[in-house]
Amino acid sequence: MTVESTAARKPRRSAGTTAAKSGASTAGSKTAASRTAASKGTGAAGKKSPGTSGADPELVQLLTPEGERVADATYDPYVADITPEELRGLYRDMVLSRRFDAEATSLQRQGELGLWASMLGQEAAQIGSGRATRDDDYVFPTYREHGVAWCRGVDPTNLLGMFRGVNNGGWDPNSNNFHLYTIVIGSQTLHATGYAMGIAKDGADSAVIAYFGDGASSQGDVAESFTFSAVYNAPVVFFCQNNQWAISEPTEKQTRVPLYQRAQGYGFPGVRVDGNDVLACLAVTKWALERARRGEGPTLVEAYTYRMGAHTTSDDPTKYRADEERESWEAKDPILRLRAYLEAANHADEGFFAELEAESETLGKRVREVVRAMPDPDHLAIFENVYADGHALVDEERAQFAAYQASFADEGEGK
Repeated sequence: MTVESTAARKPRRSAGTTAAKSGASTAGSKTAASRTAASKGTGAAGKKSPGTSGADPELVQLLTPEGERVADATYDPYVADITPEELRGLYRDMVLSRRFDAEATSLQRQGELGLWASMLGQEAAQIGSGRATRDDDYVFPTYREHGVAWCRGVDPTNLLGMFRGVNNGGWDPNSNNFHLYTIVIGSQTLHATGYAMGIAKDGADSAVIAYFGDGASSQGDVAESFTFSAVYNAPVVFFCQNNQWAISEPTEKQTRVPLYQRAQGYGFPGVRVDGNDVLACLAVTKWALERARRGEGPTLVEAYTYRMGAHTTSDDPTKYRADEERESWEAKDPILRLRAYLEAANHADEGFFAELEAESETLGKRVREVVRAMPDPDHLAIFENVYADGHALVDEERAQFAAYQASFADEGEGK
């Protein structure tokens, strides 16, 4: 196998069926039990939409943590036609994106990157939602959507240039309909809303999806984007990865209700999905995107997941959360969950897993080689363009920093 993403190998497929059908479960799957019907609410168009209210919110779940298939009359139709090959593709996506993420973390620890925001534990939310998009949909990420970038065909090594400080992104957003990473928390939701309003006026048959985290959900920009998208019925899906921690702040310090219920106040549907269930994330996102394309307006999807690693490599999560909490979520690992399902349904054999392991190692080696071949960043570039006409204080700071950098070379020569 090659080390390109699945998207490069098979251009940005949208896994599973693209239209709601009879509600049959995935072919060859084992139905464990029907979950209790999701609570219903009224969407902006006056239609009933799943998961928009309820004091005890349920997760939309199609695969249990043990890998057993659960029937869901609302969302089964959106994955009813998914093939064993596509299921293996979802598994491959998650494995390789996790391998890339682990390599990037190691590279940062070894001084090759300035910073890295790990996606460990959030693979199902990103791969499931990313594979739900069509080529003509437009994606607005934050800075942790490495799995979504993979689905959109962005070479993973292009993500690392920014974190090494040698470029401002490394890819053309219009080549993959995948915007550059956004560091300013929550601002991309406004960009996504404006873009969605624009394509609606153009009469385009496409949708927009904006990614953000539970911490960003408290930003004013996100509230404004909710207001504008609702009022103008914009074809946008707000995909919130609730990984429980906004750096060191738990979700309960930000809201008294589940995040997906915030949509009710703006007049559009909200759904909470098991963010560690790649099938459920795929199905719910497909439902929300198709709803947007039909002109029914925005949807808020809350993917309830967990950040297994640090917020970034500058963070130490052991200082604010318990090991027991992480261990409980490790039992819900999204990759192990899908593997258990694939094995039980006889959709994958040991040969597949062995080949994927070899491909994973090849990917890791390529990523390391590409990053180490990148030039060192220009340490003085941060002083450029601070003022249009220059400034004496900036000149002084530049000189001081240049002397500081030169001192390391002097120390090396003195050895």
